[in-house]
Amino acid sequence: MPGLALLPISPALLSAALGAAVPDMSEPRVALDPAVLALAAEPEAPETPAVLPLGWSLAAAQDAAPEPSPPPPQEGEPPVTEIVVEGQVGPPKSDPMEAVNEGSYRVTQAVDQAVVEPVANAYRDGLPEPVRDGLGNVVRNLGEPSNALNFLLQGKVGKAFGALGRMAINTTVGAGGLFDVAGKKADLPYRRNGFANTLGYYGVGPGPYLYLPVTGATSLRDLAGSTLDQALLPFVVGDPFNRIEYAATYFVINGLDQRLAFDEEIASIRASDDPYRLRRETYLAQRRRDIAQLKGEPISERDRLWLEELEELKAASAAAEAAAPAETEEGPVVPPANPEALLITRRR
Repeated sequence: MPGLALLPISPALLSAALGAAVPDMSEPRVALDPAVLALAAEPEAPETPAVLPLGWSLAAAQDAAPEPSPPPPQEGEPPVTEIVVEGQVGPPKSDPMEAVNEGSYRVTQAVDQAVVEPVANAYRDGLPEPVRDGLGNVVRNLGEPSNALNFLLQGKVGKAFGALGRMAINTTVGAGGLFDVAGKKADLPYRRNGFANTLGYYGVGPGPYLYLPVTGATSLRDLAGSTLDQALLPFVVGDPFNRIEYAATYFVINGLDQRLAFDEEIASIRASDDPYRLRRETYLAQRRRDIAQLKGEPISERDRLWLEELEELKAASAAAEAAAPAETEEGPVVPPANPEALLITRRR
């Protein structure tokens, strides 16, 4: 008996074969073996996809070829894939002699605390206020010629005549400048000016920052300008302003007045974290502000922040001084060690 070979075929192929075998349904049907029909009706088992083992390690990723670097930035644009940190080595450009100036600052502050500050306080407390104000008025009146000349050089004719008017009124009516009659009666306020401002007004830079033992914070431009201011009367007018007595008296009174005027500022800077740097930056910011005001220009944001920091320190120092406990003539009030012992002295 011939054998029957069973081949696994898909249902679609089986249907096509059956259709070819039985083209006309009107003809007598061919009887098929039930086993064949059962095999044809059995759906084809889905193929199981092969599972391939995959290996992964960090070393393979590290050994892979690096990605191509991005194209270089165009000219004038910083790279976007890098962090650029800029710094400065050595002293700043405005203070090339930083080490020398800082040493001079420390020595000057030590001398100020030991000598200048006590003398200035004695000058303030020892002289009556009208006498002290009168001496200060004389010093300011002697500076009016320099103020007027520099206002004229800067093209500010009105302020120049104002300074000359102040000098004329205070010298005559004000008893040689002892009384500021022009400021109180003639509405002519004192406006300080000098050759350093004129140089800055016409674009001369401040030059290197300097801290000198007697002068204090200054710059090369300001030092040259103040020297011209003080030499104006001795060289132009002559006697008696060219005598050593005049120069010594002017220097002492002007120095003590300036020390008292900036006492709060000096104390605030001295109490800061970095007194030398704060003194340098605030002085340079103040001088740039003075020049900007003469030109009618705004100050920079950096200078504004430095000046605001100084004002905040001065306000904090004033608040701390106001909150300090009051002291009697014998010294500060010290609470008793055993307050309960005072109860026996009270009346019952």
